Amino acid sequence: MVNPNVLGLHAAVVEQPITETLETNYMPYAMSVIVSRAIPEIDGFKPSHRKLLYTMYKMGLLNGGRTKSANIVGQTMRLNPHGDAAIYDTMVRLSTGYGALLHPFVDGKGNFGKAYSRDMAYAAPRYTEAKLSAICAELFRDLDQDAVDFVDNYDNTMKEPSLLPTTFPNILVSANQGIAVGMASQLCGFNLGEVCDTAIAYLKHPDCNLADTLLGPDFPGGGEMICDHAALETIYRTGRGSVKVRAKYRYDKANNLIEIYEIPYTTTTEAILDKVAELIKAGKAKEIADMRDETDLNGLKLTIDLKRGTDPDKLMQRLFRQTTLQDSMSCNFNVLISGMPRVMGVRELLQEWCAWRTECVRRRVYYIMHRKMDKLHLLKGLKKILLDIDKAVKIIRETDSDAEVVPNLMIGFGIDSTQAEFVAEIKLRNINKEYILKRVEEVDSLEAEIADLQDTLDKPARIRNIIIDELTAVRKKYAVPRRTSILYSHEVEEFDEEEETPDYPVTVFLSREGYFKKITPQSLRMSGEQKYKEGDGLAQTFETTNRAEVMFFTDKCQVYKSRLSEFDDSKASVLGDYLPSKLGFDEGESVRFLVLPGDYSGHIFFFFENGKAARVALSAYQTASNRRRLTGAYSDRSPVVQFMVLTEDREIALYSTEPRALIVNTALMVPKSTRTTQGVNVLTMKPKYRLDHVCLVEESGIRNLARYRGRNIPAAGALVKEEDSGEEQLTLI
Repeated sequence: MVNPNVLGLHAAVVEQPITETLETNYMPYAMSVIVSRAIPEIDGFKPSHRKLLYTMYKMGLLNGGRTKSANIVGQTMRLNPHGDAAIYDTMVRLSTGYGALLHPFVDGKGNFGKAYSRDMAYAAPRYTEAKLSAICAELFRDLDQDAVDFVDNYDNTMKEPSLLPTTFPNILVSANQGIAVGMASQLCGFNLGEVCDTAIAYLKHPDCNLADTLLGPDFPGGGEMICDHAALETIYRTGRGSVKVRAKYRYDKANNLIEIYEIPYTTTTEAILDKVAELIKAGKAKEIADMRDETDLNGLKLTIDLKRGTDPDKLMQRLFRQTTLQDSMSCNFNVLISGMPRVMGVRELLQEWCAWRTECVRRRVYYIMHRKMDKLHLLKGLKKILLDIDKAVKIIRETDSDAEVVPNLMIGFGIDSTQAEFVAEIKLRNINKEYILKRVEEVDSLEAEIADLQDTLDKPARIRNIIIDELTAVRKKYAVPRRTSILYSHEVEEFDEEEETPDYPVTVFLSREGYFKKITPQSLRMSGEQKYKEGDGLAQTFETTNRAEVMFFTDKCQVYKSRLSEFDDSKASVLGDYLPSKLGFDEGESVRFLVLPGDYSGHIFFFFENGKAARVALSAYQTASNRRRLTGAYSDRSPVVQFMVLTEDREIALYSTEPRALIVNTALMVPKSTRTTQGVNVLTMKPKYRLDHVCLVEESGIRNLARYRGRNIPAAGALVKEEDSGEEQLTLI
């Protein structure tokens, strides 16, 4: 290997701050993903959609027949350099067969897969055919009339539109989602008729109530939207929020089965079947005999065979709660406006679309007007020729050079070069007076049309009326009834899990190594001695009921919440459930204490080795949602010696390793609002000692209570006398 120093080269390492690296290397990439790939623009399309549809339009697929998808993909690669697989994925999503859009833009023939199935794969592009759907006429209507800007493609060999001049707010009609760098976009679709009505109402009265015409999102897969007016108002106002959608089903009484024929847009049939299978395996859906996918050419259908005596409506209410048969559709209306991402509500989106569409119409009118002005200019030159056709013929005949014909006509009739060129190109058969008179008669009508177009440009109200007329025409031609029906909140029958869970007395046992058993009184009477692993033993036991909630505090300052109904009834002769596996503990985590919170009315006390005690209300561990794990359950500044739950203030005895004892009332310990509080100093000790254990006074065995009782905290307590140790001396008789 050649030494670089021999060649006079010196290797140098240049240090660069991480902030500079991010700014120069990462930020350009991030902005490229945001602007050029993942976030839709005001026309409702991402660049990949726009490039594909424009290519198909230039291939003549709007009015012509279908062509192979592979052909379309190959042509699109002239605009989209991301590879054929990505382009075909885009085409599949826009197709009629896939079913991801309310109004698909690609009219496909062949197997394009299904949006509601993750396993139903689409065929390769060589097997499928496609053309543009009829509604695409509304995307390209003004494209050839300078309504939008055209830009160079990636290698500067072609031009492509920067936006498609959609005549309706496609941004609100077509569902779209994208994940960029540091941000994402999730747009749900709305019904085309409702969107057009809302846009018309907004154009007429910008302060109109959007909810009057825009009832809520509409999904291609149908289902039922649970209408929450507050949630919809938040989405309309901020562009963020979520809506709940549930499946539609029917009950076949003759065969005792349920048929699910529409599911939420956000899930798949496989996800539903997998979750129901889990419930059946766990014994939580005992009413179901079998569930299968019977989807065929007629559409989606999931069938549930019921056991005799099952209430189908009550079962579906439970499945709505426990599976994705009811799911939430998140909304994040993040849209590129002039190259900058903005999260906007529906009103802001309509405002931006109307402003952009107004500019498109103005540009179209201006383009048409100038085309007519150019034609008028030519006809005015022709009108001057009408005065003396023979003179024009004579000038052309007497001109020696072809290049001098136009200049001689300009001099002879006082016209400019454009007019003279037009006159010189008239065919010999058209120099008769009839032809020229007919052309000249168009002058007056052209002047009237130009004046009318100029008046349109001068009056914003006329532009607004043009947009309204276009929206009305689109609504009349393409609008379809809502696919997602609306279910109002007061019509929803909520599933009460408590009512479905059987309640009966049980006794629970927790071992020192984390084994947990729930045993019924009948089984307890029939069983013998409790079984434990060698070296293990009983840590806690309680009598309670099957519906009770339970909390397990661990040595990693976490608490795991569950319900006793989620544990199977056990017997004394088995070890029970191993909690780290059952509840999904972290590596090396073990149980320290079991709490039955009941109505969360008491307090939990944490006694630490350093002599401090923390008093926290049990209500601090109460959660509105069914959270399984809470971190930061207690302070980690010092190891916990003892946990204690009390519903009222009591006297307790604290013992140190010296040994000293202190009796105090828990009323001296002020409750803290945070779970991770370090607490207050209770027992003061020399550095070489620590808190050993804590118990209720009546369990301590202390006879002379006054000796150890402290009126204030912190206190040092008193040395434990032999008669107060609670240990009985053995004597010989």
